[in-house]
Amino acid sequence: MKYYKDSSNNLYAFNDDGSQDHLIKDTYVLITQQDIIDINAAKQQAAFDALTYAEKRATEYPDFKDYLDGIVKGDEAQVQAYIDACKAVKAKYPKQ
Repeated sequence: MKYYKDSSNNLYAFNDDGSQDHLIKDTYVLITQQDIIDINAAKQQAAFDALTYAEKRATEYPDFKDYLDGIVKGDEAQVQAYIDACKAVKAKYPKQ
């Protein structure tokens, strides 16, 4: 594959065999596969940074089903692990 980006960091991949070269615009810049990984990571970080504090907390809380499963099974360690994970999120993102 040949990888390109445009001025807005939109990413494109084209076959190496030249069959799609007619789709490559003069404004595209040839990049590496590692560049693709780096650009996508930066986009994901920017999207996460744009979340509100409440949204960030919500994305990191453990699944409540783990807590309920621990209750049903009587597994105190599982319940405590869930509580500890919730407290860690609260400490990471304190109320504003």
